[in-house]
Amino acid sequence: QVTCIEVVEAYVERIKEVNPLINAVVKDRFEEALQEAQQVDKLLSEGPGDDNLEEKFPLLGVPVTVKEAFSLYGMPNTSGLVNRRNVIATSDATVVSRLKQAGAIPLGVTNCSELCMWYESSNRVYGRTNNPYDLQRIVGGSSGGEGSVLAAACSVIGVGSDIGGSIRMPAFFNGVFGHKPTTGVVPNDGQFPNAHGVRTSYLCTGPMCRYAEDLEPVLRVMAGPGVSKLKLNEKVSLEKIKFHCMDHDGGSIFVSPVDKEILQAQKKVVEHLESDLGVRVQRVAIHKMKYSFQIWSAMMSSKDSEGQEAQRFTDLLGDHGKPVWPLWELMKWLVGMSSHTLPAIALGLTEKFVNLNLSGKAKLVSMGKSLQEEMEALLGPDGVLLYPSHPTIAPKHHSPICMPFNFAYTAIFNVLGLPVTQCPLGLGSEGLPLGIQLVAAAYNDHLTLAVARYLEKAFGGWVLPGKV
Repeated sequence: QVTCIEVVEAYVERIKEVNPLINAVVKDRFEEALQEAQQVDKLLSEGPGDDNLEEKFPLLGVPVTVKEAFSLYGMPNTSGLVNRRNVIATSDATVVSRLKQAGAIPLGVTNCSELCMWYESSNRVYGRTNNPYDLQRIVGGSSGGEGSVLAAACSVIGVGSDIGGSIRMPAFFNGVFGHKPTTGVVPNDGQFPNAHGVRTSYLCTGPMCRYAEDLEPVLRVMAGPGVSKLKLNEKVSLEKIKFHCMDHDGGSIFVSPVDKEILQAQKKVVEHLESDLGVRVQRVAIHKMKYSFQIWSAMMSSKDSEGQEAQRFTDLLGDHGKPVWPLWELMKWLVGMSSHTLPAIALGLTEKFVNLNLSGKAKLVSMGKSLQEEMEALLGPDGVLLYPSHPTIAPKHHSPICMPFNFAYTAIFNVLGLPVTQCPLGLGSEGLPLGIQLVAAAYNDHLTLAVARYLEKAFGGWVLPGKV
């Protein structure tokens, strides 16, 4: 009913209208996108008889945006690092290439936190991205530009990556869907920084979308041949899923208590599942979840099976130059002279302390392994766990520095390797998005995606921000 050029033009206009407020798209490729849309229209006008078109190009003409940490040919690839500000991608990351081959049209790249290691998307290259529901609030990180651009209806699909919740926190704060696939299914190639050593088992690339039904087709394209490991063709009977529910992590000293509104939203989900599907949602208390932050931190900095050390953040900050001295950078930051953000400097400072207590670290790594076994046993082939996406709704700008470890609610599932879908649950009393994490055992992504589609119908999914 509409031409591809009309679709792309509509999204381009929308970005031009709202991006001055949210600062989510940091570099656009509108001219190229419009040319590609013209090619799509030409293809469709020439070959209406081609039945295989949908099979060949499942995302034909669909506008997408890409986190700036991924290579997108001709676009910057700095990850918010000032000394990479002249780096332009000369190729496409694997997932970007697969989306393009499926017919998707990239509109541009979106903001992230410096080196993708913080949950506020702000850096010294592009500045700060704002939440479309309240410009004074954060968008989350590190795929924060994607969360913001999708929530503001400026894109259909977002490409995100996640090593501690970098897909799910922005999806939660901006009221959209985000899926962290089972580890090792979607390739991570072509992003900076990429994971090395043990972290290759924790970093995941995945889709972010406004509508739950879009997650699966995009995941299929992103996974390519790896999709065979997932059971996406299996029909899911929601009544047969064994649902488990955990309200909070058990009271970690490092993490904020869960907001009442988030608990209330989760309670409504439980009540709806029980009354509508006739299932019984089992309440669980997994004691080790209380140590989520410590477990994630220990596992992230441990050696891999070949004894290779995890890459140091201070080396990454230097990006092939001299490693950065965090203390010196802190002095410079205090007088406005540093080219790094305070969270990046703080991470560089704390990195040194992680390896001071090696026996304590070994204990935490072993606790992580045993938690993984406990989770897999609990979830089994047909289980889904309901768990908060974050302890608080989208905080105000800069405030994450006062509660730096709240990302533990998402991060724990990276080191456990489990698939998780962040599902929006409407808006709270302040007009800010609420949501929930849906967790399944490894390779059971089809279960969390099916529950997300169901909850979208019941709770309304994405809500257009009224202030933008």
